[in-house]
Amino acid sequence: MRPTFVDAHLHLWDRARLRYPWLKGEDKAAIASTYLIADYREETAAWNVAAAVHVEAGAHAGDAEAETDWLNAAADQEGLLAGLVVQVALNDPDIEGVLERQAARPRVKGVRHLINWHSDPARQVYPADLTLDPAWRRGFAALARHGLSYDFHGFPPQLAGLAEVAAAHPDVQVVVNHLGMPIRTDGLEQWRAGIRALAAMPQVSIKLSGAGFVHSPFDPLTFGDLMYELVEAFGCRRAMVASNFPTDRLFASLDCTLRAYEALFSGFSGEDRADLWGRNANRIYRLDLKL
Repeated sequence: MRPTFVDAHLHLWDRARLRYPWLKGEDKAAIASTYLIADYREETAAWNVAAAVHVEAGAHAGDAEAETDWLNAAADQEGLLAGLVVQVALNDPDIEGVLERQAARPRVKGVRHLINWHSDPARQVYPADLTLDPAWRRGFAALARHGLSYDFHGFPPQLAGLAEVAAAHPDVQVVVNHLGMPIRTDGLEQWRAGIRALAAMPQVSIKLSGAGFVHSPFDPLTFGDLMYELVEAFGCRRAMVASNFPTDRLFASLDCTLRAYEALFSGFSGEDRADLWGRNANRIYRLDLKL
């Protein structure tokens, strides 16, 4: 029997309502169509989904707060979304005002500022590593005052900077997205060092998601060892299975993705699987679901 699934990382987008510049590229054609709660429910009908955490979906920065309002309205009508991780640029000069407004909206549990930086310009969202930027660090520190967590999406060279700022602010819950984005062609030494530093802090957790980014085509033989390594580092109480759909459709179908994760953890105890598939997301994101 499958455990109750609280999807810790879901994206929705409405192309008629909000702007999503990153979806305009030809390489995103497979996922560019509007994707709503009904579409997700149809795809996950076999997966015992109790709820989901929506993570900001790369809307235009000018639409960030409108995205939060749209998602809250959709959740009011259709359910599913128990928590929202919203878009906030932590180096915004008006960071306190932005955080106050976002935190006041229903269902908002945390923020994400996608800050990808790598020495390879093709992987850069920013030209510098913002984890080392004083203004960004001030914004990170402000999260605790508003009771918000931080979802980190970046590359292994940034994990050391994230670990440093997380250690300085243990009152901010940190959730590392998509396995910490290991890149095998770079070697895994930097990734492992960053993961070990982060896993040593009890306020940091990891999402078992985005495995298609590790290697294409999608094949559990290429990422299963990394998932086991992460569960060993963080333990079964600080790791969360998540779909990252529809983004991960770039690599495999939703059913194929979740079946791969299911097979990887099939040998774990029922209690551990219940934690990985739902109870941890419920606790870490403070969803207050009765599971």
